[in-house]
Amino acid sequence: MTAPAPQRPTVLRDGCLVREDFPITEHAPGEVPPREDELRVRAMRRVTRERLRSYGLDCVAEEATLVVSELVTNAILHSGGRRVRLTLDLEDDLLRIRVHDGVSGRRPTVQHPGDQDEHGRGLALVTAIAHSKRGAWGVDDDGATTWCDLSLAASR
Repeated sequence: MTAPAPQRPTVLRDGCLVREDFPITEHAPGEVPPREDELRVRAMRRVTRERLRSYGLDCVAEEATLVVSELVTNAILHSGGRRVRLTLDLEDDLLRIRVHDGVSGRRPTVQHPGDQDEHGRGLALVTAIAHSKRGAWGVDDDGATTWCDLSLAASR
């Protein structure tokens, strides 16, 4: 006799799906971070993808993973901070992604790089993903947290 396959949990209520807090190496904003900080981005992508899929939210997992990658990368590269906190919350059929770097006053903006530029497209990508999922992105009033909302209703 074979045991039944485990059921995936389904998230139908609001709540925190991910809360990861990790240190980053102190460096000047824009300076190339050490390899261990680059590996943090990969780890946060993996955590995001696996957690969303484990809760049956495959419909938004790929887009959320890209947003997390871009926002965590920006926090590591440009904040000059020492810690980053990633949270993913489910609120009223909305996936809210927040990346807090603890550094007030920095206000990331969408860049318009030329065809030959290697960097500067991250927030344009976040904007496109947010719009495709009937969401939005922004920065809190003090500039220490960048957020992105993705509608789950737009994904189903």
